[in-house]
Amino acid sequence: MRLLTETEVAARYGVTKPCLRRWRHERRGLPFVKVGRLARYVPEHVEAFILANVEKPKAADADCTGPERNARRKG
Repeated sequence: MRLLTETEVAARYGVTKPCLRRWRHERRGLPFVKVGRLARYVPEHVEAFILANVEKPKAADADCTGPERNARRKG
């Protein structure tokens, strides 16, 4: 099994390495595996974490071009 490095995860998912380190320190965020002193990531676990944290828009927010939005802009 190939594990992802901190650099690979940061680049692939658009987060910084300090962000990943903070998440590990706070015990939140992406699941990781300790290999000695190194943190590594199982690709399937990272994908599952991302899919589990997808935010879905509310029904009212789904259509941003309707007349209701324009009415709200005018005041």
